[in-house]
Amino acid sequence: TSSNLGYDLLVLFQACTGIDNIAEAITLLELNNWDLVAAINGVIPQENGILPSEASQTGPYGPHNQSEATAPVPSAPPSSESASASSSSSPPSSSSPAFCPVQPSRHILERQSRMLSFRVEYRQRSTEVVLEDASTVGDIKSILETELQVPVSKMQLKGWKSGDVSDSTVLRSLHLPKNNSLYVLTPDIAPSASSVNKGAAIHMHFNFFVSHSQVLFFIFVKRNISDLTNIPVRHQQWDGWPASASDDSMTLASSGISYPCHHLTVCRRSSPALTVDQTDECTDVHMVSDSEGDDFEDAPEFGVDESEVFGMGSASCQKSSMMPENSENEGDALLHFTAEFSRRYGDCHPVFYIGSLEAASQEAFYGKARDRKLLAIYLHNDESVLGNVFCSQMMCADSIVSYLSQNFITWAWDVTKEANKARLLTMCTRHFGSVVAQTIRTYKTDQFPLLLIVMGKRTSNEVLNVIQGNTTVDELMMRLMGAMEIFTAQQQEDIKDEDEREAREMVKREQDEAYRLSLEADRKKREAQEREEAEQVRQERIRKEQEEEREAIRLSLEQALPPEPKEEGGEPVSKLRIRTPSGEFLERRFLGSCKLQVLFDFIASKGYPSDEFKLLTTFPRRNITQIDPAWSLVEAKLFPQETLFLEAKE
Repeated sequence: TSSNLGYDLLVLFQACTGIDNIAEAITLLELNNWDLVAAINGVIPQENGILPSEASQTGPYGPHNQSEATAPVPSAPPSSESASASSSSSPPSSSSPAFCPVQPSRHILERQSRMLSFRVEYRQRSTEVVLEDASTVGDIKSILETELQVPVSKMQLKGWKSGDVSDSTVLRSLHLPKNNSLYVLTPDIAPSASSVNKGAAIHMHFNFFVSHSQVLFFIFVKRNISDLTNIPVRHQQWDGWPASASDDSMTLASSGISYPCHHLTVCRRSSPALTVDQTDECTDVHMVSDSEGDDFEDAPEFGVDESEVFGMGSASCQKSSMMPENSENEGDALLHFTAEFSRRYGDCHPVFYIGSLEAASQEAFYGKARDRKLLAIYLHNDESVLGNVFCSQMMCADSIVSYLSQNFITWAWDVTKEANKARLLTMCTRHFGSVVAQTIRTYKTDQFPLLLIVMGKRTSNEVLNVIQGNTTVDELMMRLMGAMEIFTAQQQEDIKDEDEREAREMVKREQDEAYRLSLEADRKKREAQEREEAEQVRQERIRKEQEEEREAIRLSLEQALPPEPKEEGGEPVSKLRIRTPSGEFLERRFLGSCKLQVLFDFIASKGYPSDEFKLLTTFPRRNITQIDPAWSLVEAKLFPQETLFLEAKE
């Protein structure tokens, strides 16, 4: 019933998280709509893995209201090498690697001292290791050395969600779930003859009981068969699926399988690297629908590996390349990528920047501080089992598309082909440094796609976050928003610095302009002064020339004057007294017969030329300069004596 299932979910959640407080556990489950996977990932970061038992019980998209499937149950085959069991023959066992142990009456240890379970696979052997999270990776290897008879120095322990770790790494620091799956590689040790069975082909028959088939996906069937046969999903070659079954994300109900029973055959896809017995493995699978779902309760549980849930589809579903190899122009490569992305996943996706990585960086980082954005670099790999779901459910989600379009410059690249990957690493080294390129190299194919969040800084570009493909929409949005918060804080500082810098530059520009105007005014003043001085010099020169000319004229006139007659001479003499404008008097005697011109020359020789001065009589007032110069003094009535005065002409 739903109440029993809710109780089971609560007990599983407490057992896997170590939360003793029932009210707190119920609150966390209710916040996640009783989605056990989401609730556990809310307590334990998702990149540390999802418990296999939880995934099989809740499905990838929700709790008990989603698909539920029993584990494959072996039935009695005709071959002696087959294994058989009914749907109710074996209950869940606590020793099963996919089972999360539940002991409600037992006090659950605090998280700082909880026990961790590891299922370690090595050459068709499975070893269980249980130890405290205060232990180290080296402790696991020491236990495996005793169990597997493999020296620690030649042992490579793989399967860590966080990548390769050192022997000194404390398990608690990895934030692992309670149940974990690892595998051992020994490249320096050749397989023994007993480990390679070159006998006849192995045929196995299984009955697979299904309830709620309308929401059960192909990938669960394939993954559970993988748990039984050790044939990875990507190496499975199936026969018997309907022609419409072209994608692992399809449900059984929509595929057109026979109801209530459908027969399938699965083999390992042939490969030159496989041994004979691996190549010839073949399994018959009978899928039986049970609408009541009673057999599901009694069937043994099998975990669904998170990476296989997000499979790329069956071998029959071939995709064209996201990006051509060795494309000369990055813009053309991005156009091809965008077109192929739209063809696969629809037109609702982020707007990918069409251009080089350098141009995208310039667009994001080097504008005005208010216009800058974060750079999101999406790295796609068609060989990754996570790519299909990440693109269709994360990158095409309306909220993600809207948020990326508003706040990010999104640039994409396909690293499926080695040439394109090498080209990307070269670009990253040139623009972001060798550390970023080395970081990308450390990620394995099954950890792709990657979403790198890059922020431009004053001195260099910084990668804020590397988001792997094994995430959810909510977590992706939270990590984008977290990066945006960091960027916004930095942007506000940049805007403040930019405003202060612009204010300083404006003051400097105003000062420079004032200084320029001052220099211009000084220059004009200096030029005016120079012109004035030059004019004064010219005028002084002209004046001197005029004075010299006048002096020359005066001297010539003075030398040309007839001698002054004596008073006792026999000829009549006229004595003239002339007052100058300065008040001085000029006195001279002239013969009465002298012409007025001689009188005018005399006055001019004293510096008063007739063209500048008028010679006047006192009474009656007459202008002598207007009389004909050829008249004599007697004719001009300036005889025998007369007082005259000079007046400047107007």
